[in-house]
Amino acid sequence: MPYKILRKQQLGTSGTLLEMVLETPLIAKKAFAGNFVLLRIDETGERFPLTIADYNPTEGTITIVVQIVGKSTKHLSSLKEGDEIADVVGPLGNKIEIKRYEHPIIIIGGGVGIAPCYPQAKELKKAGNTLYTILGAKNSDLIFWRDKFATLSDKLIITTDDGTEGIKGFVTDPLKELISKEKISLVIAIGPLIMMKNVTLITNGKNNLPFVETVVSLNTIMVDGTGMCGGCRFPTISGEFHFACVDGPDVNGHIVDFDNLMNRSIRYSTQEKISLDRYNGHCRSVIHLGKPKE
Repeated sequence: MPYKILRKQQLGTSGTLLEMVLETPLIAKKAFAGNFVLLRIDETGERFPLTIADYNPTEGTITIVVQIVGKSTKHLSSLKEGDEIADVVGPLGNKIEIKRYEHPIIIIGGGVGIAPCYPQAKELKKAGNTLYTILGAKNSDLIFWRDKFATLSDKLIITTDDGTEGIKGFVTDPLKELISKEKISLVIAIGPLIMMKNVTLITNGKNNLPFVETVVSLNTIMVDGTGMCGGCRFPTISGEFHFACVDGPDVNGHIVDFDNLMNRSIRYSTQEKISLDRYNGHCRSVIHLGKPKE
């Protein structure tokens, strides 16, 4: 069955981030923090994963946040409210563990990773936890959902690479300060691989800082989302392989071999560029030539 786009809005002014609300009553009924969905825009499209950024069982909707980086996300961004997506499969992946922790939890969202932090913050706050939230991006225009996190957070810190908002620097700067000053029960980091790697290097108990349990969310290449294809497998520092779709996407950050995973994540970069160039060329020709011939 097709899935209708009920609402669509741009986040910021860069034009690279979109928020979409999809009509998915069965998925919304089962969705929980940590879950993701697999989308296929039409019958010729690829399947690609997006973490569920919010869910409303009463309304029968889920929210996704899309960063426009390649052919499929650009195609998705071209759809309008009322348009339909061919396939939305989910909820997939494991739910996060929800319990009351003794000490504060630090939630770190980097770039588009801010979105999947929100349902985790919402459920953990509902369980009575103290939350410190760090949101980071290259610039202020890429920071979003400030008000949502301000409502949930006992402390909200914003960092930008260029200093256009909050602290000039990286999310790891306030993280170091927080864990050096008080006991922290858990760190959750969602964002670019290099950011999550650097977070785990700070919380691994070395560098004269205390060890803190750290969970990261892996958005790897996926096809089927059920552990069958093996495309999402990720290496651990002990040499084992796990699958992000069924063992995650949230996993113990201290076991992940991030260097290996970063190399794996770019193995189709040439094909992705070719696909995007072909899509852009097709769009330009349609605009220039008008309606295609029958």
